[in-house]
Amino acid sequence: MSKTEGPAADSGAMKAPTPRSLIVSFFGAYGRELGGWIAVADLVTLLGRLGVDAPAVRSAVSRQKQRGFLQARQADGVAGYSLSPEAEEILADGDRRIYLRQDVQLSDGWVLAVFSVPETERHRRHLLRSRLSRLGFGTTAPGVWIAPSHLAEEARHTLERLELAEYVDLFHADYLAYADLRDSAARWWDLGAVQAGYAEFSAQFLTTEADAADDADAFATYLLALDAWRRMPYRDPGLPPELLPDDWRGTQAADIFFGLHDRLRGRGLSYVKSVVSR
Repeated sequence: MSKTEGPAADSGAMKAPTPRSLIVSFFGAYGRELGGWIAVADLVTLLGRLGVDAPAVRSAVSRQKQRGFLQARQADGVAGYSLSPEAEEILADGDRRIYLRQDVQLSDGWVLAVFSVPETERHRRHLLRSRLSRLGFGTTAPGVWIAPSHLAEEARHTLERLELAEYVDLFHADYLAYADLRDSAARWWDLGAVQAGYAEFSAQFLTTEADAADDADAFATYLLALDAWRRMPYRDPGLPPELLPDDWRGTQAADIFFGLHDRLRGRGLSYVKSVVSR
């Protein structure tokens, strides 16, 4: 079974960026525009702008290779790394979650994941629960998980990639009765933790200087914001507005991130290309 690392999705406070997570964010934001390959020395230079020293970068790259996210490859005799095919698929799924603002309607319905795993394969049951949670599914009953219907395709990709599809049945469903759906959603998901994450993201990046001094600063600022943001859509299942708390902080947080994305990503790409072309 693959150990390829995708976007993490734990509840609670935002974690400080790590070299390993910054590498995932870098390849998601810029690596594919370089053909999916970068020289180790150039990656060291780029992450050095964020205060990551060379040994930490090389150690993180090695761990990502062990996990199957990166593959060692030389180009014109230069040592470097490229994305694995599984990593390409994970990042493509992530693009839809991280960079698209879903217009979710209650009438879109739900996707249900119903699973049964033999007692002799309890490790797969744990992995299945963990991955469904990371995808944004909530628990309605033992072995029955629910998510907005727009997550169905990503769930199918993930279950197939992790060789878990044989244990799961996926259904498209509508809610008919009997409990108040907003109250039920508050039980199925820990919206308080999601709300706290959005509030922390907003507090950290609301006053971020969008007009960076130069392209190198734009690159560093944007990559830090992306590294913090890309976890948010995996904590948040993307519920219809009718089911969210009245003081929902997700809209403000998204406005902040996409504002930084629009102003800084392109300048960051210019800096990345200047480094790799030296």
